[in-house]
Amino acid sequence: MTLRKRAFAEFFGTFWLVFGGCGAAVLAAGFPTLGIGFIGVGLAFGLTVLTMVYAIGHISGCHLNPAISLGLVVGKRFPASEFIPYVIAQVLGAITAADVLFMIASGKAGFDVHAGFASNGYGLHFPGGYSLLAGFLAEVVLTAFFLIVIMGATDSRAPKGFAGLAIGLCLTLIHLVCIPVTNTSVNPARSTGPAIFAGGWALQQLWMFWVAPLIGGSLGGGIYRALFSE
Repeated sequence: MTLRKRAFAEFFGTFWLVFGGCGAAVLAAGFPTLGIGFIGVGLAFGLTVLTMVYAIGHISGCHLNPAISLGLVVGKRFPASEFIPYVIAQVLGAITAADVLFMIASGKAGFDVHAGFASNGYGLHFPGGYSLLAGFLAEVVLTAFFLIVIMGATDSRAPKGFAGLAIGLCLTLIHLVCIPVTNTSVNPARSTGPAIFAGGWALQQLWMFWVAPLIGGSLGGGIYRALFSE
């Protein structure tokens, strides 16, 4: 499979992740009386990854996330020469998804994109009020464990055919833990798309949702390679 086709798969897969996960947060999480809440949003993100693992995993590996791509480079599962094309495709997919979601959400009277738009942040911008340090640590640790699960589930020694379930459920668990802290990123592309439309504080704090997941991804990939690889 050519790099171009694999990059296109990453574009569509990341679109689905952001549109499905952030769409659940923006359109359905707080819907009057029937809102899906944190559990629903966590499941939405997990289901987007689960479905894409089986849809494009055999094409691109279904990274959908610059932190995963970097972790797999560190873990010697992915060539460094293809890292930048994958990241470009992922970020463009996330921005396109946020654009489509914005057009849908703005069809409702009173919609205010600057109120958050499923952006990631810390401090005064979230009800939990967690500090920068707390958010940074959560993002690093959770991304590292995400990589460990991904590399373990896709290891040649692992049971075949179940990687999508393990990875999707892991992302669901990550959201259930981290939504109150940072609204859960563990994915720089996912953070970038909504932040561009929300602007203001979301863009000002975006740096953290690149730095922390990339550190966490590198740690997770390195840990798995050092301790568990054959």
